[in-house]
Amino acid sequence: MDNEKKPLLLFVDDSRVMRMAAEKMLGREFLVDVAEDGAQGWRKISDNPDYSVVFSDLAMPEMDGYALLEKIRNSPDEGIARLPVIIVTGAENDDEARTRALTLGGTDFISKPFNSTDLLARARAHANYQEERKALARQALVDPLTRLGNHRYLAHRLGQELALSARQQTVLSVVQLEIHEFKQLFIQLGKRRADMVLMKLAQLLQGVVRKEDSLARSRVDQFTVLLPSADIEGARRFVERALKVCEKLAFQHRGKPQRLPVNVVLHCPGANSNSTPESIQKVLDDYMERAKSGGVGTVVGDEDQVSAAKVAPVMSVEQALALIQAGKHRVVINALPDLKRQLMPLLKLMQQASSGQETA
Repeated sequence: MDNEKKPLLLFVDDSRVMRMAAEKMLGREFLVDVAEDGAQGWRKISDNPDYSVVFSDLAMPEMDGYALLEKIRNSPDEGIARLPVIIVTGAENDDEARTRALTLGGTDFISKPFNSTDLLARARAHANYQEERKALARQALVDPLTRLGNHRYLAHRLGQELALSARQQTVLSVVQLEIHEFKQLFIQLGKRRADMVLMKLAQLLQGVVRKEDSLARSRVDQFTVLLPSADIEGARRFVERALKVCEKLAFQHRGKPQRLPVNVVLHCPGANSNSTPESIQKVLDDYMERAKSGGVGTVVGDEDQVSAAKVAPVMSVEQALALIQAGKHRVVINALPDLKRQLMPLLKLMQQASSGQETA
């Protein structure tokens, strides 16, 4: 079997003979990693999310099998907490030891001396179960329209990034982009075309995120990006790139082009803030309310700073007149800040010209 396709398992035992036997018996079907005790095993598990199953002895120095099992089951990482852990028991392990291991969350047991048939049977069964569980979990974390992560994925990744930021004392920024008045856009375009706009926006945003960033469709009309190691200025530079790609997303309505109306918020919680995914979302929601009140294209970030960055006007005066004639007054009202911005230079020029004529 190709090594890249073999499931990865960890065998933890302080006996070199037992580790070598496990590698020999399982090596044809599995990539076998080994650890000399629970402490080394825990470090390996913490650093590698790809293990399908863990075998662990009970009696080991530094950290025994009970402590390792307890650490695995109490891990904040759901993938680690649900790892199948097969306890390897010896003649010295009585029923009381098995009961304790089972209470701590042991998945299965195998007794020493084991043979290749029994060892392979346990490894196959639990590795297959783990792969099926991971596949179902991936499906539950994916937005079916854009194929990005969904709000569950975002909460999971944000929790992981916050923990990493606190542990390594590094910065983390969060950016949310929301389509302004999406319900109105949905009514204008219809479901099929609105879905196409969302899919195109997802594709464009994927083109500006880094490999280490996480992008999710967090709500129907909203996309969220996690930017590890990016401070607030780094987040603002990302926002500039995101707004530029949004400018490219134009669509036709009633034969006339319109640009995508968006608002953006950004927040850098800080490594020592004790922030949670829930508290960060509350900050972002508050910022988004202020962004909406500032008009289409407003960017709101930390320190109550409202950026002057705007997307290109989403509606011309001619489009506004056509919409009013069609009875779409609400759409025009929502676009008034943009229309005012377009008209102000013209009004100032007219006032200057008028003043010049009066003086003459």
